[in-house]
Amino acid sequence: MTAPAIATAPPTHVITRRAVASWVIYDLANTIFSMGVVSMYFSAYIRNHVGAERADALYGNISAISMAIIFVVSPLLGGMTDRAPRRMPFLVWSTIVCVALTAVLGTVGFWETMVCFIVANAAYSAGLQFYDAMLPDVSTEENRGRIGGIGVGVGYFGSYIAVLLGFALGTEQLSRLFVGIAITFLALSIPCFLFVRERGNPSPRPVFSWAATVESTRETIRTLREGEKYPGLLRFLVGRIFYTDAINTVISIMFLYTLNVADANGLTSKQGSAAGMSIMMVAITFAVLGGFAWGRMVDHIGPKATLNWVLRLWVMTFLLASAIGLLTLPLWLLYVAASMAGIGMGGTWAADRPLMLRLTPPDRIGEFYGLYGMVGRFSAITGPFIWALVATATIESGLMRPAQGQGIGVIVLMSFILLSSWILRGVTDEKRDWSHLRTDGA
Repeated sequence: MTAPAIATAPPTHVITRRAVASWVIYDLANTIFSMGVVSMYFSAYIRNHVGAERADALYGNISAISMAIIFVVSPLLGGMTDRAPRRMPFLVWSTIVCVALTAVLGTVGFWETMVCFIVANAAYSAGLQFYDAMLPDVSTEENRGRIGGIGVGVGYFGSYIAVLLGFALGTEQLSRLFVGIAITFLALSIPCFLFVRERGNPSPRPVFSWAATVESTRETIRTLREGEKYPGLLRFLVGRIFYTDAINTVISIMFLYTLNVADANGLTSKQGSAAGMSIMMVAITFAVLGGFAWGRMVDHIGPKATLNWVLRLWVMTFLLASAIGLLTLPLWLLYVAASMAGIGMGGTWAADRPLMLRLTPPDRIGEFYGLYGMVGRFSAITGPFIWALVATATIESGLMRPAQGQGIGVIVLMSFILLSSWILRGVTDEKRDWSHLRTDGA
């Protein structure tokens, strides 16, 4: 007679320091792309080709198209990663696509380069979604704020690298600089690919099944319709649209804004470019410090209270930044605004990633991070589009000089921060009990 099989508990997931360090280093790697390409040098590439008057509108529209792509596919990608045995292959391929197309920027025709940027930026955003969803694999509930904060803080060293690449390779031949960014991004991504061990999916399902994709889409729609089962989720997602709308848009045009303020203050193009890189370095320095500090604050007072303080800081930052452009204030004040923006950047991502995890059932992290990514991409569509509208009305019309028109744009974006603060008032970060979802079959 055969003895009955004895059920064994799944092996305990061990989080090693090497895994944590490798996960953190990927944050540094992808920041090289976001700062070097999205926030700095690609907008300068467009400005060089179409002029200061048309650069804002064109860059805003190109960015909006890129984010529209990832907005549509984010929930589908999230559902696919929930069905897959592991998320890492998705992160690897999205990184490779982003790196390959970044290396092509500027080596082909102008409009071909625009297409390459659109796809590269979408691939980067998809990778960020997969990466964020792996935070539970390298942290516990008790240290999630600290680990996430370390990721943000160390990640901003990638911005240092992006700026230093600009100094080392020069900004006169941007195609060479884009190749340098691509190589560095890929090299620093490899430790994450090799050493981060996931908990794994105990019940994997077909990833590319049409039926599974349809069911996953239905599940996402059902989640949105039955928001009361997930306290605070829908309100957080809506509020996140508005604050990420404002913050991401300002980050993406910070370098271009500096060039225009420098021009209004009588500096040459070369002096303005040097000032822009120096101001970005200031912002990055304070983002590093802010990431560490805000991460510890998350573990002490919770992600929601931390996020409230971060948004208050952003309102003050936007007020100062808009005044500099509108009133043609001295360029040195941009260093003050940049330091405040850096602290705010570190705090935003250190607080809202743990808050999203607090609102997420453990077995649906990929899907819910798809929603998290989707609203971020929606804001990345609307933000540049609204920026382009303001630029068209104020700058291209000849009504205002570029720096003044951008100052109006910053005020418009600040109103989004205020609106998001009002929307988020009803969200709490209390620990959720998800057992009722398992028992009722949801």
